[in-house]
Amino acid sequence: MKILLMGNPNVGKSAIFSRLTGVDVMISNYPGTTIELRKGKMKLDDQMVEVIDVPGTYSLEPTSKAEEVAVNMLKEGDLVINVVDATNMERNLNLTLQLLERNIPVIVVLNFWDETRHLGINIDVKKLETHLDIPVVPAVAVTGEGIKELVSRLHEAKAHEKRYSEESRWSEIGKIIKCVQKVTLKKHTFLENLEDLSIKPLTGIPITLLILALVFWVVRFVGENLIAYLFDPLFKLYLPVVTGLSDILGKGGVIHDVLVGTLIEGKIDYIQSMGLLTTGLYVPLAMVLPYVFAFYLVLGILEDSGYLPRLATLVDAVLHRLGMHGLAIIPMLLGLGCNVPGALSTRILETRKQRFIAATLMAIAVPCMAQTAMVFALLGPYGIKGLGIYFVTLFIVWLTLGFLLNKGLKGETPETFMEIPPYRIPYLGSLAKKLWMRMRSFLSEAIPFVLLGVLIVNILYVFGIIEWISEAAAPLIVGILGLPKEAVASLIVGFLRKDVAVGMLLPLGLDMGQLIVASVVLTMYFPCVATFVVLFKELGARDLIKATAIMVVATLLVGGVLNALL
Repeated sequence: MKILLMGNPNVGKSAIFSRLTGVDVMISNYPGTTIELRKGKMKLDDQMVEVIDVPGTYSLEPTSKAEEVAVNMLKEGDLVINVVDATNMERNLNLTLQLLERNIPVIVVLNFWDETRHLGINIDVKKLETHLDIPVVPAVAVTGEGIKELVSRLHEAKAHEKRYSEESRWSEIGKIIKCVQKVTLKKHTFLENLEDLSIKPLTGIPITLLILALVFWVVRFVGENLIAYLFDPLFKLYLPVVTGLSDILGKGGVIHDVLVGTLIEGKIDYIQSMGLLTTGLYVPLAMVLPYVFAFYLVLGILEDSGYLPRLATLVDAVLHRLGMHGLAIIPMLLGLGCNVPGALSTRILETRKQRFIAATLMAIAVPCMAQTAMVFALLGPYGIKGLGIYFVTLFIVWLTLGFLLNKGLKGETPETFMEIPPYRIPYLGSLAKKLWMRMRSFLSEAIPFVLLGVLIVNILYVFGIIEWISEAAAPLIVGILGLPKEAVASLIVGFLRKDVAVGMLLPLGLDMGQLIVASVVLTMYFPCVATFVVLFKELGARDLIKATAIMVVATLLVGGVLNALL
């Protein structure tokens, strides 16, 4: 038996799915977040049944890739749990009535039931059941209220083959709302006033700038304090262990260089030694993980509070000039944490042109938090000047390249119809679960690739391959970019892990200008291998080759200009 969870975007389907199955899913407040099908199992009448979290859709007449998937899934399901936002029933019932035309058993869940009380909305559930002639269960997904009743009433789900025209359907919805729902007038709350202010350009843009500044301050504050008071002390305790291993291995030789790395002035340097057990662990765990943790914590709060749709609305006009629409802000923000989920999320965009532009801009001009953490370590000593030039350069590249791609590529950039949910105080449980999932994903991807990158660098050094490549690439690296040929090793590793590659620039003794050029080039020239694989999957071979060519040309051009100016 297959049970389908269906509803409009942003109605809490993923939270109900998690309650029913116990499977880890992203619980987000952003319309269109759940694109891939999520499948889980639950016990029903002593039998295990499959539960599928179907992508959100406003209608059974699809207008996007996600909605097509939702409609196609109806052919496979045996029962539909239709999740309805109880605070916006009129819009949600359009899908409900369409489901009642499909001859499949349906049960309705009125989610956000607690919010109806706060908003002065009174719904007569029994009358609604009578009008729809199917079971209706009020619920609060994030707390679990109503889930037990939902499961116990699944066998009551009914199938219908009603027939409505578009006009008669909306007429029927109007009659239902008039009969079952009463709204009591109440004063605007602080959050409702803030909703209005954050959507209007005059007040919304300053609020956005303030929030972004606060985000970067929080990320840096939390990251730096985690490093200073937790991770650095832990690695000091670990130092005698690797020092002892270094002594056992005779402080030199191939095995020593691979495991422990090169000794700097007779001592282990976690950043410069480049050993699997030194740099390979210190960079992802002590230098990068604290900032990634802080970023994903803040991103989760922005998602679950309902702020991101407002940000998407504010930037919609600008992104249209770059060949995208407001929803494209999601891949960019996710890319700031890790480019892999950023690349995956481009599928929320409707057209091939939009997906190509969003993926290319993210891969070229949006550094992941792991890389940003290392750039802070590299350029931080030069203050706002060094970091400012780096970030402003990437922003200019992002704008300019987006404008050129929009003009040069064929295809459409259709409008998006976006629901803007009310502000909600994030639920601590779902926030913690989402943070844990993202951190687990980061660790499972970061550490293996960091270790692999360090291992490959050591192997390339042992066999003299890096020196050979350095000599061959010297005219390009030295002539155009103004970097020493030793920087070639960093560029090679950048394909595996950008954060390790940036860290490899530290021992080269570069001045501020060279560090800025190298950091910008490492960000732009090629995505890390994990992102590369995802881009291949999302864009296809042909578009990936095009994107790669754009990356290489843009990198050499921007790197050369920066070298000349600095």
